[in-house]
Amino acid sequence: MDEARHSPLEQVHIDLGAKLVPFGGWDMPIAYGDGTLAEHKACRTSAVVFDVSHLGTVRLSGEGAFSTLQRTLTNDLNRIQPGRAQYTHLLNEQGGVVDDIIVWWVSENRFDVMPNASNTTSARAALGGTEVTGERAVLAVQGPMARTMVANFSPEIAAIGRFQVAEMIVDGTEVVVAGTGYTGEDGLEIAVPVDAAQKFFSKILDAGVIPAGLGARDTLRLEAGLPLHGHELSPSITPLQANLNWVIGWNKETFIGRGALEAERRDGSLRRLVGIVTEGRQPPREGASIEVQGSVVGEVTSGNFSPMLGSGIAMGFIDTAAGLGLGDTVEVVVRGRALNGHLVQLPFWPIKER
Repeated sequence: MDEARHSPLEQVHIDLGAKLVPFGGWDMPIAYGDGTLAEHKACRTSAVVFDVSHLGTVRLSGEGAFSTLQRTLTNDLNRIQPGRAQYTHLLNEQGGVVDDIIVWWVSENRFDVMPNASNTTSARAALGGTEVTGERAVLAVQGPMARTMVANFSPEIAAIGRFQVAEMIVDGTEVVVAGTGYTGEDGLEIAVPVDAAQKFFSKILDAGVIPAGLGARDTLRLEAGLPLHGHELSPSITPLQANLNWVIGWNKETFIGRGALEAERRDGSLRRLVGIVTEGRQPPREGASIEVQGSVVGEVTSGNFSPMLGSGIAMGFIDTAAGLGLGDTVEVVVRGRALNGHLVQLPFWPIKER
């Protein structure tokens, strides 16, 4: 029996030649006919659209919504205001990341909480609220030309700034737009009712935006040095180990896992997340060991070929006791073959001085 969930745009993706794969309990497009490499480069140079309807939406509303989020999630909503979005974490009591989440503060007493697909149930269990994932599709238009192209059919959507959120009527349809994304490029995420999903997807394609699959979304987020839950974040990995101290509202009275994080901040983390660029085109892979002179000092959590750098890149955790710093050389051992590499400042792209 097929228990996977399906995007309201699934048939459209099939008609466009997409290959569908299981992802977080959904069947979603991994790539279209031109392939992940072409889609990746299109996002870096022009604009692409991802169907990210598999991401969850848990809606909290009413006077108690703000306080519920404040006492549960790590970030401090007092840093923002209605009409803004915020990246945050849901932790366990040990300080591990149950999920990383974007909160859309749509209006004074309405919050649309956006967990990862496979963690929607966990987020709702912790926060309450109502899951409305099945009521909408979410289209992520990303790239340096994203706003210019979207303005061809909706200047109002294109005007929503980075990490801004707005509810509006476009072509007779109520939509919620956020200036968010997970590619390292400027962009917009548009939540539209299911019955309007195909209409808006067509408008975006007609504006010249190229459809892209989740394969390119993953290589793009890796180049941008952005963590992925289940890789750089998990219930056994803390925000401090992942270099995400800024996502913690230390001035707040409480949040789940605060005590464990305070102890780690006091005592220091035993491991930390690093970026590695390897020589040649062979990609490092998740699970590969990170070694120095034959001694294992860490493990790769995400690795791939970087279309923009033309070499392998990886993120992984290394032991703090190894004493490694930027520029230091390491070996990434993939299936018995050692790839020479060195530690670099994240993100990998755009390239910063190293």
